[in-house]
Amino acid sequence: MAIIETFNLSRYFGKTAAIEGLTLAIEPGEVLGFLGPNGAGKTTTIRMLAGIISPTSGYALVAGQRTDSNVEKLHESIGLLTESSGFYENLSAVTNLEYYAGFYPNIDIHIQVEKYLRMVGLWERREKVVSAYSKGMKQRLALARAMVHEPKVLFLDEPTAGLDPEAARDVRDMIKGMSREGRTVFLSTHNLAEAESLCHRIAVVKTRLLALDTADNLRKRLFQRRLAVELVSIPGQLMEQLRRLFFVRFMEPAGNKILFELDDMEKNRPELVELIVTAGGKIISVQEERHSLEDVYLNLLQEANNGDAAHQ
Repeated sequence: MAIIETFNLSRYFGKTAAIEGLTLAIEPGEVLGFLGPNGAGKTTTIRMLAGIISPTSGYALVAGQRTDSNVEKLHESIGLLTESSGFYENLSAVTNLEYYAGFYPNIDIHIQVEKYLRMVGLWERREKVVSAYSKGMKQRLALARAMVHEPKVLFLDEPTAGLDPEAARDVRDMIKGMSREGRTVFLSTHNLAEAESLCHRIAVVKTRLLALDTADNLRKRLFQRRLAVELVSIPGQLMEQLRRLFFVRFMEPAGNKILFELDDMEKNRPELVELIVTAGGKIISVQEERHSLEDVYLNLLQEANNGDAAHQ
């Protein structure tokens, strides 16, 4: 059963749509990457799912709770990390975390605070005032605050933005750990490599949902599989022989490589390699072209832009 579900969820500010018609379902323990350009509706969607603002139309369920009613109950089941930390800068980290933990019933504040300060590597520096913390330390403290009440669902808005590589790696490791514990993570990020390494599925939005699937399935949907064969050189007679192969749908030289689209990649690949070698071709490497998540993302946005232009 899905732990996050949205049903035609929409939010307008005046006549301007921030997000419209969003329908999706996210399973327990899933890390969903929520991608889109600035102004695409990502933060607005998180604010609706966290019960901070109400939708203009449609509705959402998170951990069995409507997000537009009984918000206090909803907040017991979710953790939220926003781009601004919002701590009391003149108080210590431990005091800040104890204060926020006090909003949640039925938890042992001191045990939970120690557990999560240790988890994010801040226990030894718990008595420092937050104003003395680096940006990375504040982000770790914000993650501890989001997790201190053991929520089922975490909403993370740009959790590694502005962090140095070591701090960003630590945050990514924590996100992986959350998923292994069975928590659901709704991750909004501009870091596409991060999204591909962390997320089970990718949602791309630009006011509306453009695509929702695994990165591999999105690649298969948007791009033809191509084989790149690199050779020492490409003799002219070799190209003539290759053009006569019935299973080659597309062929294009690119420097000392030849790009192929084949009828059946698994079946035809060894036949193609054998023919090239028999014809005297000296092969350096044979590998399938791999499109990055950035290629997928930009392709989807281009499709959306073309569609918008066609309707103007």
